[in-house]
Amino acid sequence: MRRQKGFTLIELLIVVAIIGIIAAIAIPNLLNAINRSRQKRTMADIRTIGTAAEAYAVDWSFYPNTGNADQLITVTWDTLIAPIYVKKTPDADGWREVFQVRSESRFYTVASSARDKVFEFGLDSSSYNRAPTADMDCDIVYSQGTFISYPEGVQTD
Repeated sequence: MRRQKGFTLIELLIVVAIIGIIAAIAIPNLLNAINRSRQKRTMADIRTIGTAAEAYAVDWSFYPNTGNADQLITVTWDTLIAPIYVKKTPDADGWREVFQVRSESRFYTVASSARDKVFEFGLDSSSYNRAPTADMDCDIVYSQGTFISYPEGVQTD
């Protein structure tokens, strides 16, 4: 009698089922890690823009002015703060959306709408609760040298 070498169909199905279970556990964790890294990158870029605005204000005694309108960072501040105060102004967040900025002579706000791409309150810094949140879709808002809306801790979808 001749013996055949190889795997049986049941052995192959068990291996495929184990790989499927591992993938079902790993993929959501991977997607969560990717979104958290986008949040941290966005926060770092906004902090860089804020530091450049503060340096500009030290030299000129006022922040770069956009009036009272919400505008894109590339339209307003890029020519004023780059390349003197920052080598290249970050223009998009981790989700490839352009940063929004509002500035008058004595205050500024830089914001990202984050993953959901919708601003909850726009750039009205008084509307935000000035505390961290566990919501994955929260806006990331930086005003007057501090974050007033930002993600922290375990995120919920």
